[in-house]
Amino acid sequence: MEALLDVRDLKVHLRTGGAVVRAVDGVDLLVMPGECVGIVGESGSGKSTLARAVSRLMANVEFAELSGQALFNGADTLAMAPEALRRLRRKAGFSMIFQDPMGYLNPTMRVGKQVREALSPGEHAMPEQERIYALLREVGLRDVEYVARRYPHELSGGMRQRIMIAIALASEPQLLFADEPTTALDATVQLRVLETLKRLHQQRRMGMVIITHDLGVVAALCDRVYVMNGGKVVEEADTLALFDAPRHPYSARLIQMTRRGREAAEAA
Repeated sequence: MEALLDVRDLKVHLRTGGAVVRAVDGVDLLVMPGECVGIVGESGSGKSTLARAVSRLMANVEFAELSGQALFNGADTLAMAPEALRRLRRKAGFSMIFQDPMGYLNPTMRVGKQVREALSPGEHAMPEQERIYALLREVGLRDVEYVARRYPHELSGGMRQRIMIAIALASEPQLLFADEPTTALDATVQLRVLETLKRLHQQRRMGMVIITHDLGVVAALCDRVYVMNGGKVVEEADTLALFDAPRHPYSARLIQMTRRGREAAEAA
């Protein structure tokens, strides 16, 4: 079976303040169709830069080097012309959920219109307005007619994150990137969003890449995990195998930190 995403020797070196930062430094990564893969590491490990580089969502940066390949269904996203990349995003390609919905949702546009603009083109059996409502219901929102008429600032953080997910799903992607999808949410809302992502992954059978610092999120969602540190992948393993017997000291430290955090939360 051909990989849905095949990243080969990706290097993303950035010029910043007169220095060169090797944000991603020779990374290989595979995502098979229908697989959920985690990329985990602390802040500055390169995990978000990796996803943004593959998705070509890096603006206002100066590259010292951008090399390697990011093959999506065999086509290199790093080499695509802008118009080809737009077509790929708009029709059954890949989408991304961001950490901060308020930074990406248009504050002056009603929610329904933002979902409408993201809908995949072409003929559909369902009328456009019903497609919008169906997406909002699919991500767990209620009273969708009301929600569609609201502006982002009129809704809670958890609702805004679900709207981001609905927008990402509107193009019917084969691959969904989720960058720290629960970080800005309280614990109860985090759990609900994770449950929503898990259900959507199972129902749609799409590939999913979860970028997170939280191994608890990886344990809840992912089949396999890549551990990143200093711009490099230090370990790749099945999720259960990683928790049972981490091979790299950095992976073991992340697991220990996750367990301590959980114990502290339970004791509070």
